[in-house]
Amino acid sequence: MKWLKRIVIAIFSLAFLGIGAIVVAYFYVLPDLPDVSTLKNVQLQTPLRIYSSDGKLISQFGEKRRIPLKLDEVPKPLLQAFIATEDARFYEHGGIDPIGVLRAALVMLTTGEKKQGASTITMQVARNFFLTRDKTIIRKVKEIFISYHIEELLTKDEILELYVNRIYLGQRAYGVGAAAQVYFGKDVKDLTLSEMSMIAGLPKAPSTLNPVTSPSRAVARRNVVLMRMNEVGYISQAEYQAALQEPLIAKYHGAEIDLYAPYISEMARDYMVQKYGEEEAYTNGYNVYTTISSDIQLKAQQALRNNVYAYDERHGYRGPAAVLWTDKKLDLVEIKTELAKVISVQELYPAAVIGIADQQVNVITAKGETKVIAWNGLKWARKFINDKRQGSPPKSAADILKVGERIWIRDNGEYLQLSQVPEVASATVSLDPQNGAIRSLVGGYSFSQSQYNRITQAKRQLGSNIKPFIYAAALEKGFTLATLINNAPINQPDISQGTAWRPKNSPDIYGGPTRLRVGLAQSINVMSVRAMRHVGLDATIAQLIKFGFNPNDLPRNESIALGSSSVTPLQVVTAFNVFANGGFLVEPFYIDRVEDAYANVIEKANPTLACKPSSNVSQALVSSNPMIFGETSTQPNEPVAQCFEQTGRYAPQIISEQTAFLITEALKSVIWGGGDWSHGTGWQGTAWRAAKLIKRHDIAGKTGTTNESRDTWFSGFSPIITSTFWVGFDDHGRQLGRTAWNANGEPDQITGAEAGAKTAGPGWNEFMNSVLKGTPEIILAPPQGIVSVRIDLATGKLTRKTDYTSAFEYFISGTEPKEYTSETQDENSLFIDAPTDDLFQ
Repeated sequence: MKWLKRIVIAIFSLAFLGIGAIVVAYFYVLPDLPDVSTLKNVQLQTPLRIYSSDGKLISQFGEKRRIPLKLDEVPKPLLQAFIATEDARFYEHGGIDPIGVLRAALVMLTTGEKKQGASTITMQVARNFFLTRDKTIIRKVKEIFISYHIEELLTKDEILELYVNRIYLGQRAYGVGAAAQVYFGKDVKDLTLSEMSMIAGLPKAPSTLNPVTSPSRAVARRNVVLMRMNEVGYISQAEYQAALQEPLIAKYHGAEIDLYAPYISEMARDYMVQKYGEEEAYTNGYNVYTTISSDIQLKAQQALRNNVYAYDERHGYRGPAAVLWTDKKLDLVEIKTELAKVISVQELYPAAVIGIADQQVNVITAKGETKVIAWNGLKWARKFINDKRQGSPPKSAADILKVGERIWIRDNGEYLQLSQVPEVASATVSLDPQNGAIRSLVGGYSFSQSQYNRITQAKRQLGSNIKPFIYAAALEKGFTLATLINNAPINQPDISQGTAWRPKNSPDIYGGPTRLRVGLAQSINVMSVRAMRHVGLDATIAQLIKFGFNPNDLPRNESIALGSSSVTPLQVVTAFNVFANGGFLVEPFYIDRVEDAYANVIEKANPTLACKPSSNVSQALVSSNPMIFGETSTQPNEPVAQCFEQTGRYAPQIISEQTAFLITEALKSVIWGGGDWSHGTGWQGTAWRAAKLIKRHDIAGKTGTTNESRDTWFSGFSPIITSTFWVGFDDHGRQLGRTAWNANGEPDQITGAEAGAKTAGPGWNEFMNSVLKGTPEIILAPPQGIVSVRIDLATGKLTRKTDYTSAFEYFISGTEPKEYTSETQDENSLFIDAPTDDLFQ
C-alpha cells in the first residue's frame, strides 16, 4: 500500500504545484492583462467610404476592408463551418477546451507533427484583439487568462460575432462580410455552401489558402471544412457531395465602386484626414456623403472627355504610342503580352496594327480580339506639326499608320476610332444656384495621368468671362442695357501699365456707339474697358471682391476689364452663380454629411441660402422648380423651399435682384443673339452654338478667351444649375493655337483660332443639354422693380415704331429712357460714356 500512498501524494503534489504554477503565472502576467471590458464597446477598424448624394460609392480608403455584421446577418451554415473547423465544442467549453488540448497533444505525441490546433474561437478573439501572433509561452499564458475573462464578460454569441467580424481572411479582408466581397463580389447572404466553406477554411493560413493566390490549396481546404461539417452533422451527405462538386470560381474584387469620381473623393479624403487625423479617418468607418449627383457627375465627365478628344483631333495625329515590330512580326501571344503591359486610359485602350487596307485598319487588342477601324475612325488623323499647323487631310490608311505600331483606340459610341492620349487639360464644376452644393466636379481628363485638381488648384487668366461682372458694376453705377458705349479704338492708354496699353477687339472690327446688351453678347473688348472706366478701377476691384475673387489675384490696372486676373474654376462658377440665384453669393460646399460606422450623423452641412430672412420667395418658382438632383421629380427644390420657410443661414446679397436679372438677360443674348434676321439686322452672340444644340431659352452664358488663347472658358447657368468649363494647357506658356482645316477637310484660316466658344463651349453645351433634357423650361418673371419699354435699337431711346428698328428692353424702374428718338437726331449726340474717354475717336 506504500506505493499507492506515494502515488496519491505525488498526484496531489503535482496538482498543488500545477495550481500554484497557474496562480504564479496569473499574478505574473496580471499587470499586462488588458481590460477585456473594452470588448463591450469595441470599435472595429473599418475603412473610410465616400458616397455621392444618392448613395453611390465613390471611393474607399484604408488598409483594412471590413463590413461589420450583426450575428443574425451571417448565414447559419457559415457560422457552423467556422465552428466545425475551428472549435467544435465552442458552445460547451469556458474559453479553453481541455479535450481539444489533450487531443492536439495526443496527435502530436503519436505523429510528431502539430496537425491539430488547440486554440478555441475565444482564444483567437483574445489574440486578435489584445495580443501579437508571437509564438511564446508568455503570450500563450496571457491568451488563456484573457479567454477566461472574455467568457465571463460576454455571451457565446457576442464572442462569435466579434470573431466573424475581426478574423483576418486574406487579401486585406477582415471579417466575413469583406471576404464575401473580396473573393466572390457578393453579399455574405448570397454565398453558396461551397463558398462559405472556402471562407471558413481561411483562418488557418489566409495568405496561402485563399483562392486568389492558391486556387488548388483553397479547394483542398474547402473540402476539409465540408468534411468536418458533415462529420459533426451540420450538413447531410447529399449536401456534402453537392458542395464538393461545385467549382470554386473566385477572383479578387476591389471595392465595389459605383461612381468613379476621383477628384471629389480625394477632396473628401483630404478633408477627413485634416479634421480627424490619418489613423482615425482611415479606421473608424466614417461614411462621407458628398453633394455630388451621380447622374450629373457622369454627364460632366463624359462631356469633358468628348470635348478634349474633339480639340485633340482638330490639331492632328501625333503618331503611334510605340512600335512593336518592323520586320519580324510578333506572334499572337507576344502581341497580347506587350499590350497587357499597357494600362488603359479612360476609354482609350491599346491595340496593335496587324493589317492595312485602302481606308481601313485591322488591329488586335490585349484580349486577342481582332477589330476593324473603318475610314470614319481614321480620316481625322492629319499629321500634327505644331499647335497652329497640321498636315493635309489623309487619303488612305497608309498615310496614317504602319503595321507593327501600337496605337490607342476607343469606341466613340458610333464606331471604333483611332485615338491618342490628349495633351490638353480641362476641368469643369457645377453648382446648385440656391445653396452652392457642388453637383459635379472633374479636375482633369484623367486622374491616373494627373492628380492635379484644376478646379481648386489651377489659377488661370479669366479672359472675357470677367465681363459680366464689369457690366454688373456699371449697371449699379447708372448704366442700362440700352446705354450706348463707344465701340471704337481706345486712344487714351492706361499709363499704369508702364507701356501704351491699347486694347483691341477680337476680331479687330469696330462699330461705333453700341448698346451695352450687344457689347456683352458679342464680347466687345473696348466697350468693357470703357464700362470699367465709368465705374472706376477701385470700385471695379471692390465689386469683383464681393463676387468672391481674391484681391491678391486682381491687377490694379485696366487690363482687369479684359480678364487678366488669374482665378480658379471654383471661384468662377461661384461668381456666376450670383446671377443665377438673384444676386446672392452662396458658399460652395461638397460634403453634405458625415456618418460614423453606425450611421449616426456626426457632421451635417449648414449651407448658405440664396434668400433673405424676410424673403418673399415666389411660390410659383417653388412649385415650378422640380428637384432634378434627388430621387424625386415632384418635390420643390429643397433650398428654395428652405428659403420659403425662412430657415438656414442666409447668403449675403452682393448685387440687387434687378441687376442680376438684367445681366442674365444680356447673357441670354450671348447665346441667342438679337435683331431681325429677315431685315438684315440680326446679330449673333459669341455662344450661338449653344442655341443650336440646347434649343431652350432658360440658359445664359459667357465665353472667355485670354491673350494668345492660352486659356478658354465657358460659364453659364439655368435656374437649376450653374456650370463652368475651362480648357488650356498645364504649361502656362503653351497656346491652344488654331486649326488649319475645317470639319470638311477644307482650308480654314478665318474660324480656325481656338477660343472660348469653340474650345470650351462645346463641353458646356453637351453637359447642359444632357442635364436639362426632359426637364421643363423655366422662364422666370421679371422681379419687382423691373419695367419693360420699347426702344429704338440705334439710339436706345423710346420709340413709337413697332418694326425691326425697335424692340422691348428691360430697365430698373426709374432708369428707363424718358425721351423719344427722332428720325433726324444725330445718334452720336445720344452716346453715353465715361467723361475722361475719347468719345468719338
